[in-house]
Amino acid sequence: MSRQDWRLEGDWLKNCNCAFGCPCDFLAPPTRGECQGFLGMRIASGYFGTTRLDGLSFFVVVKFPGPLHEGNGDAQPLIDERATPEQREALFAILSGEHSDEGTLFHIFSLIVARLHEPLFVPIELEFDMAARTARLEMPGVLSSRVAPIINPVTDTPHRIRVVMPEGFEHLEGEVASSDIDCAGDLAFSTRGGHSTLAHVVQTPQGVAA
Repeated sequence: MSRQDWRLEGDWLKNCNCAFGCPCDFLAPPTRGECQGFLGMRIASGYFGTTRLDGLSFFVVVKFPGPLHEGNGDAQPLIDERATPEQREALFAILSGEHSDEGTLFHIFSLIVARLHEPLFVPIELEFDMAARTARLEMPGVLSSRVAPIINPVTDTPHRIRVVMPEGFEHLEGEVASSDIDCAGDLAFSTRGGHSTLAHVVQTPQGVAA
């Protein structure tokens, strides 16, 4: 199979059950022993070969028993129900990592996920404001999440933290916030006051583009 060229640009959201400041970004173990969360994006502009992906969204719910680099994870893709069969095939091809260089996000994902659950095709509604550090993600009956700024417990005012990763494979710069998550599906869980990263990203077969 020949490798296809592809590109995804859009709003990236990663929420999980860990404390603020995702430990994975610092090569540290999950706050509570296991990692439960989701990540994904709304594609402002994108393609896989000749297939356009503009305006579609996809997310992946994950569960890992320990640090992500140790693998043995579970994942369930949640794909925009508006995607055509051709667009679904394109998104799955990107997620498979087969069209990405070694050490890039989707290639790594393919190595650390041991069990890929059946995808769900659902309506996806995302409100996203990176500057305000707020977001709302809704997939009725499947996934609901809210993002808000971290609040300083002394002054009761928003607390801003930005993470810069010059060699990051997920994003290069992200705003850190607080998230609440209620997830159904195969990997059901709920959490309050967990971590959130909001970022604008460009993903390519060679990794994150500046």
